[in-house]
Amino acid sequence: MRSGSPTVIAQITDPHILAAGERLGGVIDTAAYLRDAVVHVNGLVPQPDLVVITGDLTDGGSREQYDNLAGLLDPLRAPYVLLPGNHDVPKTLAEVFPGRATWPCALEVGPLRVLLLDDSVPGSPNGRVGEEQLAWLESELSGSSSPTIVAVHHPPYATGVAHMDRMGLDDGQALGDVIERHPHVVRVITGHLHRNITTLWRGTVVTTTPSVAHQVALDLTDGEARWRREPPAAHLHVWLPDEQLLVTHTSPIGDFGPPEPF
Repeated sequence: MRSGSPTVIAQITDPHILAAGERLGGVIDTAAYLRDAVVHVNGLVPQPDLVVITGDLTDGGSREQYDNLAGLLDPLRAPYVLLPGNHDVPKTLAEVFPGRATWPCALEVGPLRVLLLDDSVPGSPNGRVGEEQLAWLESELSGSSSPTIVAVHHPPYATGVAHMDRMGLDDGQALGDVIERHPHVVRVITGHLHRNITTLWRGTVVTTTPSVAHQVALDLTDGEARWRREPPAAHLHVWLPDEQLLVTHTSPIGDFGPPEPF
């Protein structure tokens, strides 16, 4: 029998919100997808201790888009924080979400620490953490041995989806050098790829969460960029105190009927 309660950190990513009433490419109703994601997270038992939303919050970074995003996230019951992605404008994001959008940032969530990094580069689809944040990360990781999650938008590893890898984290090697020196980093969590991906990297596990909207088509042949209506999902990063273990569950978003007994 478990003696300790789990700590749950939910992660959603890449909603690509537009101005109210608009659809991405004239087709994808990203606002409707995010509404479904909020309902899904609100229905989780137990409720997450924190929700981390890992970038590409809007598609163009305008004030109107962030205002729309704020209204869509307002019903979310759990506390949440926001990371910018390559489609975002950090300054505008921080203005609309004071207190929820500060980077770099260290949070204490039960026994866990969550370190948030901004890897957005103005005008570029690629990411870069930069020397200042890398130094901050080194200092934060050196100052505590608590199990730690590092959150960043761009995956720091190659995924095999070539057109997305070319829009990767330019200083991923330098980030890995820091991570590798600190074995208490139990997870690096990312977005950007619009796919469910896991790998062992630089001594820890890195997970990439599907988008809450459309997914990038899985193509390992260096083909053209395409998208699919594969199921959206959240990740639930669950710290099990008795086992001293972080496990990551994929939680599909959609109506799949109620749980039924075997």
